[in-house]
Amino acid sequence: MYPSIMIVDDEPSILQSLKGILTDDGFEVSTASNGYEALKRIEQEAPDLVLLDVWMPGLDGIETLKEIKKSSPVTQVVIITGHGTIETAVAATKLGAFDLIEKPLSIDKVIASINRALNFRKLEEENIYLRKKTIEKNSISGNSPATLALKKQISVAAPTNAWVLITGENGCGKELVARTLHQLSDRAHEPLVDVNCASIPDDALESELFGHEKGAFAGALAKKRGKFELAGNGTLFLDEIGDMGLRSQGKILRVLQEKQFQRLGGGRTLQLNARIIAASNKNMEQEIAAGKFREDLYFRLNVIPIEVPPLRCRTEDIAVLSEIFLAEFSRQNQCSAKTLTTDVLQLFCSYSWPGNVRELKNLLHRLSITVDSDQITADDIPFPINSEKRERPLEGAASCLFAIDNFDEAMMAFEKEFIRQKLMQHHQDVGKTAKTIGISQSRIKNILKSVLTTS
Repeated sequence: MYPSIMIVDDEPSILQSLKGILTDDGFEVSTASNGYEALKRIEQEAPDLVLLDVWMPGLDGIETLKEIKKSSPVTQVVIITGHGTIETAVAATKLGAFDLIEKPLSIDKVIASINRALNFRKLEEENIYLRKKTIEKNSISGNSPATLALKKQISVAAPTNAWVLITGENGCGKELVARTLHQLSDRAHEPLVDVNCASIPDDALESELFGHEKGAFAGALAKKRGKFELAGNGTLFLDEIGDMGLRSQGKILRVLQEKQFQRLGGGRTLQLNARIIAASNKNMEQEIAAGKFREDLYFRLNVIPIEVPPLRCRTEDIAVLSEIFLAEFSRQNQCSAKTLTTDVLQLFCSYSWPGNVRELKNLLHRLSITVDSDQITADDIPFPINSEKRERPLEGAASCLFAIDNFDEAMMAFEKEFIRQKLMQHHQDVGKTAKTIGISQSRIKNILKSVLTTS
């Protein structure tokens, strides 16, 4: 499909000559002799680009440009004028014109400007598509009353610049809420920078957040930009803020109050322009009462509080979440998506999910690997979700090893039982289990095929 162009000019000779040249170049061309006709035809035809004369009787080019951008913001507009001035160029650019070309027209310049504008439109459309896909990926799934209330809170908070404190249990989706807030905000085209405060030692947190100059301390071999600086005009997500030490809390508070900071070892003052979103799995009031978290920092961050409900309080979402996760794993494994029987959904809705959505996702990932059938049944569900499949204690399993005469077979049996127990401890999280026991995820996945059926 060829790009469509509308030429708007009150001079018939320009309309005729431009139309002929652009048609020969493969464009679909329509014309209008004034602003009113152009607006009417743009509404009907939705051209990709408009070549718009400034000086026309009635509705001039600048007023026509305003109306085009109101009704069709993605339509690219190139201004053509015989009386080009700086004021006209500035006004047209502010209103969204892509370019301005002076008469007498150079066909080479016109073609080059058209191609640049169409390429820019293509990039804009790709960005809109990618942003839509990102929003869909980060959207909160489910229609339970608790989830609908959460979505409403997010929709109210997202368009503002107010700082947000997200609380909730581990695995309930606090990071997803933070990403959704960012994607639905006016800062979505700016970076989202996240900092896991629990994983960074207290003495390294300042360098991580503020950055440092070369030679600021032993080991500072080069200048480093901190997270505050990298966030720019975007969003800084401080995850697990409740695990930050009191010393670091004081320094963070000062930056948040003054909205400026310096790199370690530097003298230049930098401005904090990012929006702050913080999250914690702790009860912040209890942490303050215990003297583990500064009350003034809490109130500074807690402008808009959002509490993410645990999965046990939104069991109506389990079926939807399960379908989404199983479809995701089927794409990863390049196979058909598995389904859950009604009995499995009943088991899921009766379980307390201490690991929340993360535990559900991890379990379904495990089942998508271990279950050969396209349908997951109650027999496939391990203890404690399925209470009838009570796991035998590791000690009991170890004692049964003496009934095995072959050493290699005994080692394999012990390995399977050991991994099964560790998976239970880590809420079916293969990655965390592998890291804890010091083996690769692929090795665990290879063993999982026979683990699930052992009872």
